[in-house]
Amino acid sequence: MLIYGFDKVSYFTLEDMPSKTKFSVVIPFRNEVENLPILLSSIKNLNYPKHLFEIILINDDSEDDSVKTIKKIIDTKTPHNDFSGIDIKIINNKRLTNSPKKDAITTAIKQSKYKWIISTDADCILPKYWLDSFDEYIQKTNAICIVAPVIYNVTDSFLNRFQLLDILSLQGATIGGFGIKKPFLCNGANFGYKKQLFNDLKGFDGNNNIASGDDIFLLEKATKTYPEKVHYLKSKKAVVKTESQPSWASLISQRVRWAAKTTAYNYIGKTMGIIVLLTNILILITLLLSILGLYNFKIWLYILIIKFSIDFYLIYKSTVFFNEQRILKSYFLGFFIYPFFSVYVALTSIFSNYAWKGRPFKK
Repeated sequence: MLIYGFDKVSYFTLEDMPSKTKFSVVIPFRNEVENLPILLSSIKNLNYPKHLFEIILINDDSEDDSVKTIKKIIDTKTPHNDFSGIDIKIINNKRLTNSPKKDAITTAIKQSKYKWIISTDADCILPKYWLDSFDEYIQKTNAICIVAPVIYNVTDSFLNRFQLLDILSLQGATIGGFGIKKPFLCNGANFGYKKQLFNDLKGFDGNNNIASGDDIFLLEKATKTYPEKVHYLKSKKAVVKTESQPSWASLISQRVRWAAKTTAYNYIGKTMGIIVLLTNILILITLLLSILGLYNFKIWLYILIIKFSIDFYLIYKSTVFFNEQRILKSYFLGFFIYPFFSVYVALTSIFSNYAWKGRPFKK
């Protein structure tokens, strides 16, 4: 179904229309001193007219020199580092709930000047025509909520390639969900919506007890209320790049955090998650039974081949869109590791709490 849906979402290409939409770009950050210079450089290089957007950076109780770094970069003017004309402000997060990031976005939206909000993360690189893509899409459609593509930066490590395959499958599922009119995934690193929509839906009310999920829970509210006005921006010019996790431990911690919120998903998200989990459990159990001589090994192999082929086809479509076909060389090994990885993450998320940005959270 998702493979079918992937092709139903049309590619969007820019036509160099006059820019009209005004954006408030909200970016929460906590201890991102290493990533902020790259983010700010990409902001400086945005093609969009400077008077049509503002940047709101929300300091979520950083313990490093993030704020000093931002101010130093902005205030240091050179021929290659000129932020004049770009409206950038730094504000402090106002904690009201158990979700620091949701609080940060809410704080920023209350202080924003413009009708459209776009959220991204501090470890991201924004493409040159990022805002142009959103603007032209808004002008051509009736969208009031727009999900856009996200990919990891590529390195030479297998860990990075494993995560790339994972996010490519998630992006494929995201696009496919929109194609079958059942959107259930999005990524807060590239997510736009009208401020009026956020206010009408009462923001993140109803899931503030969960630390993450600033993106998916808002998407679920929007699709329930305005199903025909929630769109996917399938444009290569809108692809935001972010950083993969540096270690297996941090990757597992991140995925446990993601998995911890799935119990609060709507029925579509839960159904998709259960299908994926049960399929991976099936593969592991039937493998064990085959080794013990209690199950027909050929049947296990048939199941594996079917899953291998369907997963590959969806990921292949994603690699073509993101122009990352080179990553497929790691698909074979990643495919065999993934059932162990995903089942471990699922079980860990059930029986343990998690940490995020150096802070512990309870489920």
